[in-house]
Amino acid sequence: MTDASALPGQPRGMAGSGPATARAVNVLAPNPSAMTLDGTNTWIVAEPDSDLAVVIDPGPLDEGHLRAVVDTAEKAGRRIALTLLTHGHEDHAEGAGRFAELTGSRVRALDPALRLGDEGLAAGDVITTGGLELRVVPTPGHTSDSLSFHLPADRAVLTGDTVLGRGTTMVAHPDGRLGDYLDSLRRLRSLTVDDGVHTVLPGHGPVLEDAQGAVEFYLAHRAHRLAQVETAVENGHRTAAEVVAHVYADVDRCLWPAAELSVRAQLEYLGEHGLI
Repeated sequence: MTDASALPGQPRGMAGSGPATARAVNVLAPNPSAMTLDGTNTWIVAEPDSDLAVVIDPGPLDEGHLRAVVDTAEKAGRRIALTLLTHGHEDHAEGAGRFAELTGSRVRALDPALRLGDEGLAAGDVITTGGLELRVVPTPGHTSDSLSFHLPADRAVLTGDTVLGRGTTMVAHPDGRLGDYLDSLRRLRSLTVDDGVHTVLPGHGPVLEDAQGAVEFYLAHRAHRLAQVETAVENGHRTAAEVVAHVYADVDRCLWPAAELSVRAQLEYLGEHGLI
């Protein structure tokens, strides 16, 4: 068994429902898969003494899960006043409409098509609900509409799919772009260096205790994969499928379709920078 403290980001045991910080509680959705790991983490965030809560990523359209999120908040004496989305992938956002019906809450997102209410989300926005402060951090790359939420009081950041609690994420080309993703990782690294963020509350997988270590690992991993893709092209592997078969030979084949999206993003990035 590997010591968790030796793994990138120092994961906190297994993913699961329950309190993660003084202000954040996870309700794990029952949608485990190779892509979603243990399932989607739906985060309930609130000030300890507040009767209002914010939910981030209600998850899939699963009635039992959505009601479990409401029940968890109500058992803590809280009403869900606002719903936020890190991005529009179904495992994070499909249940938002039904969740809004159950809670009467607005849904705020970067993508106007996902909003329920007049307000969206933009870089630099500060959300204050029941005394809670969340700062909107643009982190495109996994998707063009990806956002993270900085929770200063807990020195934490909720990263959606930009940083996962285990493994690495994909760049969902063509909507996601590698250059944007690298910039987003550097932005998150700045939060760890300049703003004291030490905890990652991811969209999938366990909580990470070493935010800076996790982001540094992601940046190094991306640089390594990019070099592998460049070498594969130089060796005659021209199509994305050929590169995947060569570079990702040791990765479970069920993940190859996602890997191919990332490779397409890498090939685009290398071409834009005149490297292939």
